[in-house]
Amino acid sequence: MSGVTGHAVTGTAGANVMSGVSAASVPSGRASGGPEAGSRAAGPGAISVVICVYTDRRWDDILAAVESVRGQSLPAHEIIVVVDHNDALERRLIAEFAAQAAVRVVANREQRGLSGGKNTGVAVAAGDVVAFLDDDAIADRDWLKFLADSYADDIVGGVGGLTLPSWDTRRPRWFPREFDWVVGCNYLGMPASGQAVRNLLGGNASFRAPMFAVAGGFTADVGRSAAALPLGGEETEFCIRIGQRRPDVRLLIDHRAVILHRVPAERCRLRYFLTRCYAEGLSKAQVSDAVGTTRGMAAERRHAAVALPAGVARGLAAGLRGDAGGFGRAGAIVAGLGTAAAGYAAGRLRTYRASRRGVPAPPAKPESR
Repeated sequence: MSGVTGHAVTGTAGANVMSGVSAASVPSGRASGGPEAGSRAAGPGAISVVICVYTDRRWDDILAAVESVRGQSLPAHEIIVVVDHNDALERRLIAEFAAQAAVRVVANREQRGLSGGKNTGVAVAAGDVVAFLDDDAIADRDWLKFLADSYADDIVGGVGGLTLPSWDTRRPRWFPREFDWVVGCNYLGMPASGQAVRNLLGGNASFRAPMFAVAGGFTADVGRSAAALPLGGEETEFCIRIGQRRPDVRLLIDHRAVILHRVPAERCRLRYFLTRCYAEGLSKAQVSDAVGTTRGMAAERRHAAVALPAGVARGLAAGLRGDAGGFGRAGAIVAGLGTAAAGYAAGRLRTYRASRRGVPAPPAKPESR
């Protein structure tokens, strides 16, 4: 999971909801990240949007994502499509967008994976703010407008929005909303809109440009790549580093900035749910190795202690009232928490064994996105 616990996400956003660099490097053209970083005139200025892509199996999704940004009520300064080491897809996209000056297609210049793709997008972006949109998501027409609104205070270094699931089939009755992070969406238990958060969700996030100099970019050791488990966490680790180096900077969530994230049928299966929970545990172990257990797991511990027991109770109560899906949701919460804990333990054990041998911990196995 990628947010901090607090007030529940309602799952709606009023009329705004749509209808049905390596970690040590500083991207070129960015501020030095000194004391002045993040202390700039209020308002975001120009916004660059980065969409990282990796497979032509998502061709229609990619085109829809780009089109949703092109149709924003507050126009993007530029749209940067970063292709993750796929020459054929890069050529196809260059041809597709040849007549659209605002859309720029570039190849990932760094290590294969989402972190390298994001760093590449940041390095070439010219905007005062860089926003990220998943390649299988569609942004509401006012997405950028509301992200920009939340930068009115110059202490705000980053703003994220509300990511809602767009199910290809239908939401499984057993799928608990407390675990919507499994499908890349805001989940029940996150803070209310307008509140400060520890970290933003990576597929619907934006940051002032100087923050990348402050934090040093997304680390290649965390996040999705061409591998066997759907790991993540690059945005969590990045945001925690911002907080460590600039504790005066705030990261906000604005539920008016809505995107719909596609959930294909294969992600509605219990096997995917448990695999993703285990992978999240591994990811959190990586994040804890990078930034420390206290910061890396504080929000997750609160979520497990408060939101999940409440979810189990709601599920059981619904089941007793005749909703068989309630029992399924309660069981899924227990199974998901246990599986995530097992993944975290496995990740920490890997680190411990590596430290005893005096060598760096081995990377997670290659995985697919």
